[in-house]
Amino acid sequence: MANVKKPLCKTCRRNAEKLYLKGVRCESAKCPLDPRKRGRAMAMAKTSEYGQQLREKNKVKIFYGVLEKQFRKYFKMAKKSRGVTGDVLLQLLERRLDNVVYKLNWAASRRMAKQAVVHGHIFVNGKRVDRPSFLVREGDEISIPQTSTYLSVAQSMREIRKGNAIAAWLESDDNEMRAKVVRFPRRDETSIVVNEQLIINFYSK
Repeated sequence: MANVKKPLCKTCRRNAEKLYLKGVRCESAKCPLDPRKRGRAMAMAKTSEYGQQLREKNKVKIFYGVLEKQFRKYFKMAKKSRGVTGDVLLQLLERRLDNVVYKLNWAASRRMAKQAVVHGHIFVNGKRVDRPSFLVREGDEISIPQTSTYLSVAQSMREIRKGNAIAAWLESDDNEMRAKVVRFPRRDETSIVVNEQLIINFYSK
């Protein structure tokens, strides 16, 4: 996962928007980021065209928790794929297993979701997957086995985050910790507000 050395809340303030790095805290009234100050913060941040491209790229990297090498790999994959490069790039990031676990409300944050995956608590199609970067496909079934020590944690997280709707491209079983990928996410279903064209311009130089 991308190494954020600065305080997480400071990172959000610098980008003038919530990146949900602290999970549940970011969704509560305790979040120190005041929406009323976002416009002022962006107006004060006078940067060059290159600076804007760099900031947009770094924002997405931090949001999804990926390193530069990984992010560049996703960009190359998106560029070679059919469709709009920016849309495909965001779709690839959304399909990461740690992001899927978070979107299912099984974890308080993507960092927590990554830890659950690395520790082997998440299964895909009945097989243990310990790579957060694993890309789910249509028809894949994600589950937490009954024997997993993370099961009770995931259940409590789902209860705490029950106000957050599960992504439309995921189908979750309310009775069991099991879900299915019914289709790939569309551009308007991505989790972050971003101008992906700036990222494309950054890597196209």
